[in-house]
Amino acid sequence: MPLSPRVPELSALDVLLSVERLGSMGAAGREHGLSQQAVSARVRSAERQFGIKVFSRGASGVRPTSEGALILEWASHILATAEELASGVAALRGERQAGLTVAASMTIAEYLVPGWTVAMRRKYPNVVTNVRLLNSSEVTARVLSGEADLGFVEGPDIPAGLQVREIGRDHLVVVVPPEHEWVRRSPIPVSELAATPMIQRESGSGTRTTLENAVPQCVPPLLELTSCTAVKAAVVAGNAPAVLSSLAVAADLTDGRLASVQVVGLTLPRRLSAVWDPVRGVQGAARDFLDIALGAGAAAGIGAAAVGATAQPL
Repeated sequence: MPLSPRVPELSALDVLLSVERLGSMGAAGREHGLSQQAVSARVRSAERQFGIKVFSRGASGVRPTSEGALILEWASHILATAEELASGVAALRGERQAGLTVAASMTIAEYLVPGWTVAMRRKYPNVVTNVRLLNSSEVTARVLSGEADLGFVEGPDIPAGLQVREIGRDHLVVVVPPEHEWVRRSPIPVSELAATPMIQRESGSGTRTTLENAVPQCVPPLLELTSCTAVKAAVVAGNAPAVLSSLAVAADLTDGRLASVQVVGLTLPRRLSAVWDPVRGVQGAARDFLDIALGAGAAAGIGAAAVGATAQPL
């Protein structure tokens, strides 16, 4: 079957994802070497092609609409697959001298990895970094199987047999739309949180696992989604609660798009960790990438700990 005319070119999808990640047409333009007007024109063209408004524009920048968040999630998978194809073809042609495969859980992939990959490209332009966006359990499986040189996870359950190093910390936040009744009643009892169907990340994600370990009696979710951006959009559209990383919701809390809710007696801190196979070790390009991640974490003040021995559940 011919490709649907509703699907834009890969370059247009790449621009859309940059706008989402950076929250600004101008910032996306600087990343792609385009003017703000050119980025805006590409966004409008893609929206016409989709027949759906992807972004809402406001004084604080641009935000994905509810429908746009889903489109952007699907687009990220398309671009990851396209990059895998390009890397494979280049390897067959013998064009690339060095390569690195990094697997990262969704929160880290969405909010930290883009900056690390840009720094890696600038510092080591001959190294091609391929990033696989997965949930935490899939990341550790890829590292254990040798399909990834280095992994980054935020989940508490790291299989024995992997080396681990803490690269930083975050914490989970209960968020709702500003008009939700929990805002005026905060703090709420943990029993009410457990009894309320929430919009959640999928099983196997670090966010979901951390919540289930802390509140094991949670009822089944109202909706499951595979990215933080899609969860946030669904929270706003559905007037329902969610639990997300502080990294993912910081800007939304600042601009008032979301509100945080305290839960009596509940805190949800997490370690963000790099993992690798101790037999293969972390060396060459993988060592360089890890150093960049550790340096970025220290600069951002999210902390880093010393190298651990064989990983145990955190």
